[in-house]
Amino acid sequence: MVLPNLIENLMSFNLTRQEAIIYIEFLTHGAMSGYEVSKETGISRSNVYSALQSLTEKGALYLVEGESTKYIPVSVKEFLTYWIRELKEKALQIEKQIPKKVVNTEGYITIVGLKNIKNKIQMMLKNAKERVYIMASFDIIKEFESEIKSLIDKKRKVVILSDFGENIFEGSIFHLTQIDKDQIRLIVDSSYVLTGEYFNSNHDTCLYSGQKNLVNLMKEALKNKIELLDK
Repeated sequence: MVLPNLIENLMSFNLTRQEAIIYIEFLTHGAMSGYEVSKETGISRSNVYSALQSLTEKGALYLVEGESTKYIPVSVKEFLTYWIRELKEKALQIEKQIPKKVVNTEGYITIVGLKNIKNKIQMMLKNAKERVYIMASFDIIKEFESEIKSLIDKKRKVVILSDFGENIFEGSIFHLTQIDKDQIRLIVDSSYVLTGEYFNSNHDTCLYSGQKNLVNLMKEALKNKIELLDK
């Protein structure tokens, strides 16, 4: 039985659903002809032959000429490596070719959904040049452990306000405090903020902004919080 997630993941590498199913059949059975693929999958021969040609062009199959035409699968590692390299090259091209535009940091952006929020937090931490202030529960902060440790290794100032008993991030400044379990506050380089819900759901909502008034407001709130904790 083919796991749906496997098919969906392969589709992220430029395969159609039908091509992903056929590629998995090849990985399972090895060399096969178009007739054998059709028999195994129940997909019509015309669709199979079209998919085989496409899979060959996309680097997922090799064509083996002989008494009967057969195909063999390219290893998963080789196939994925090829497409990751292709995507990286295309990403570099896009970055070079995209029209330059002034980014408006004065507005407010609402980010919805856990995946989108998590990606934004990771990018904010990755791009931090000087300092990071983060206030969140232990469970939330643990999700960004590698990014936080990387910042500390780069000698960035990292200030954490959280509810865990002891500081697990050596080199950071830690303040123990009570935390709203499903809330996060993040300030990066005194220039960008993210604040809102982090419930681990698609309905999570956070506000992201480079708007100076909001940045200063959050900085002042965290400063007051830290001063109270230090008394």
